[in-house]
Amino acid sequence: MASYKAPLRDMRFVLFELMDGDELASLPGYEEFTRDLIDPILEEAAKLCEEVLHPLNRTGDEEGCTLENGVVRTPKGFPEAYRLFREGGWTSIACDPAYGGQGLPKAVDTLIVEMICSANLSFSLYPGLTAGAYVSLSNYGSDELKQTYLPKMVEGVWSGAMCLTEPQCGTDLGLLRTRAIPEADGSYKITGAKIFISAGEHDLTENIIYLVLARLPDAPKGIKGISLFLVPKYLVKDDGSLGPRNGVACGAIEHKMGIKASATCVMNFDEAKGWLVGEPHKGMRAMFAMMNAERLAVGMQGLGVAEASYQGAVAYARERLQGRSLSGAKHPDKPADPIIVHPDVRRMLLTQRAYAEGCRALAAWAAKNLDLQQRHPDPEARKEAEDFVALVTPVIKALLTDLGSEAANLGMQVLGGHGYIREHGMEQYVRDCRIAQIYEGTNGVQALDLVGRKLPADAGRLLRRFFHPVSAYIEAKTQQNDKALAEFVQPLGKAFVRLQQATAQVARAGLRNPEEAGAAATDYLRLFGLTALAYLWTRMAEISLAKTGADDPDGFYAAKVATARFYMQRLLPQTSALFSAIMAGGASMMAFEEAAF
Repeated sequence: MASYKAPLRDMRFVLFELMDGDELASLPGYEEFTRDLIDPILEEAAKLCEEVLHPLNRTGDEEGCTLENGVVRTPKGFPEAYRLFREGGWTSIACDPAYGGQGLPKAVDTLIVEMICSANLSFSLYPGLTAGAYVSLSNYGSDELKQTYLPKMVEGVWSGAMCLTEPQCGTDLGLLRTRAIPEADGSYKITGAKIFISAGEHDLTENIIYLVLARLPDAPKGIKGISLFLVPKYLVKDDGSLGPRNGVACGAIEHKMGIKASATCVMNFDEAKGWLVGEPHKGMRAMFAMMNAERLAVGMQGLGVAEASYQGAVAYARERLQGRSLSGAKHPDKPADPIIVHPDVRRMLLTQRAYAEGCRALAAWAAKNLDLQQRHPDPEARKEAEDFVALVTPVIKALLTDLGSEAANLGMQVLGGHGYIREHGMEQYVRDCRIAQIYEGTNGVQALDLVGRKLPADAGRLLRRFFHPVSAYIEAKTQQNDKALAEFVQPLGKAFVRLQQATAQVARAGLRNPEEAGAAATDYLRLFGLTALAYLWTRMAEISLAKTGADDPDGFYAAKVATARFYMQRLLPQTSALFSAIMAGGASMMAFEEAAF
């Protein structure tokens, strides 16, 4: 089985050197979160992920979840691991202290989430869904609902699940049929069926809190007629103890390609008692608070798997003897050289590394802005941070999961036939991370969100939160004429010009014909994402160039510069092809006769 070691050195670099993480302690409410406190937290999270969660990854995949008489059992070891997870306080890391949370910065929580996803993606979904439900309920729930449910969810003894999808509707939630009938006591009777419900039923917590989209009797048609309801698995008595079972049951569990230790359920609601969250017919607003949090978390799933697959591939490439180096034997004392000497193996490993480290930087950038959005004393700074997060959320969800899947496949390829069999665990990464490109809104939907909603919003206000700092950085570094940095700034500048031109083209063509924007959407998101990574890689190279040599005894900064160079020379050139495809327009795909498919 592939091993996993949390990349704490790189995480500290990203948090404290690239993102100036020491500034977090200057935000109201974060005063105690200095490096002296954050470092031990990251180390303890790493220990938990390496020693408790990762050893269950393969066995959980092989055993899977089982459903018997309406009861879902998670694989052997999962209940005990979840108990340790909960008792260690990991369910409460980023939650409000008012409900028993630890209130850590999102920038720290995001790194912890990455570790959990690397160690055991299936396990990550149980606390991950609870975290998303927490966000929605804390933002839109009544004081009574929050006081009743949030402390137990934060403690981890109760968990959460989101119930959107139905057999006849997925992305188009306007088609949903689940009904909510008002009762005299202010509650509602919820009736309907939901499918693909992650963590919908399991044996890890005492209670499960479902956030369910449903229609009231007077609801308008379509998406404007959807309301959000809180439906507990067990009703809660006035004293906070658990009462009788509610009218909700698991009808089946899905048999999936991957994440087999995550219970993906068909949930049937039969006049289940529920309570309105937020306003009537405004359920999508409340649910999107949860979905946006989940989309960032799903991006971390892609990053987590990319990192784990990279580590497994590197370990194998160092040990596997196969052939001789093209320039002559590098290990003449051995019957063959390790495959890490071969150019194509190095291409695959460096691609994995460059994507993982670049995506970690992008995720940290978004996470820091989440902290600024919530904590900065200046309202204008909070608004700017909110705009940035809104802009990059679809990019992070789609780019990190696309690249995570590519990296997992490269990791399997490095091992060749040994990667295809189960013994080394590399094929599991390919299967597990594939769903991340699909759920929480397919990556095609994320691309449509970027070009259809985020780009035109308020005459391009959101775009300025990314374009202005990148443009200013390029201009400043070009004027400085730093020869060592020029090999990074120049390709970044060219990619940024392509992105600007493509943005104008998508905006112009989309106004004339919305299908033009739709045809360009996926390529545009990738172009945007790769350019964002180029900006971050240039900044990482700048930091590292100043610290190579005597200040770099372990070679960390030299490796960072070398990885940045590989990204600029071998991966960023994709932007040229993406730009050409965008500028070609959508006629070739839309003019094709439907009957000819």
